[in-house]
Amino acid sequence: PVEHAEHDTLIRPSRIYIAPPDRHLMAHNGRIRLSAGPKENFARPAIDPLFRSAAIEYGPRAIAVVLTGNLDDGAAGAVAVRACGGSIIVQDPIDSVAPSMPASALRAVPDAVIASLDKVGETIVQALMAPRRPKVMEPHPTQVAAEARISTTGVTSPAELDLIGERSPLTCPDCGGVVWRIGTDAPLRYRCHTGHAFSNLALASAQRLGLEEALWIAIRKAEERATLALAQAEIARRSGDEALAAAAGVEHAEFQSLQESLRRFVLEGTDK
Repeated sequence: PVEHAEHDTLIRPSRIYIAPPDRHLMAHNGRIRLSAGPKENFARPAIDPLFRSAAIEYGPRAIAVVLTGNLDDGAAGAVAVRACGGSIIVQDPIDSVAPSMPASALRAVPDAVIASLDKVGETIVQALMAPRRPKVMEPHPTQVAAEARISTTGVTSPAELDLIGERSPLTCPDCGGVVWRIGTDAPLRYRCHTGHAFSNLALASAQRLGLEEALWIAIRKAEERATLALAQAEIARRSGDEALAAAAGVEHAEFQSLQESLRRFVLEGTDK
């Protein structure tokens, strides 16, 4: 049976639970927890909150599967599952339509089992039958538990983030808040004091888009300044003020050149 998960219902065996739209899906004390907590990697539901909760709830019994997808959502959660003794199965990147997520998971958990899509089900059964893995760390590591709590409650604080990360000079692309760097190894991640979380690839992608938008705004403003300067030069020329017309003409040329350079920079960057 396949069903949308419902908050606070008992998790039953032999069921497939699908996260409903705009809610993180997590496990807690044998029950389903749905949360409108902060987005992770600009998504809700996101994979990492689910994986972290499974790591804490089930420890060595958890099996996390990362399939085809863009960027690296799921890599941090896979690390949490592995740290608590669980198993990681990753779709073969060669077999994936979008190999970025599987490849990122493999970089984060190099000993994950790789399977082609048609072998994933069989590989899950093999993981169920295999001896349980040893825990890499305690079953409730501070960082995993803290981030699971943030996803569940939607509440965090700078003091709590200071315990699991280090403040960085970056700002959150969602809310503009201060961003903490979580961890030093793959997968490198960031979280702001309101709770938004980003993988390294997701944050880089957001910054790239934000920079492109800012440059297009700068192009528009440069074009407007050039247009205004040209109009001012024409008015000054008609009134016989050649000095003002010349100054406005120089300003027009400067801003016209600026917008052309910015446009060329943006277009060349987009082509790459």
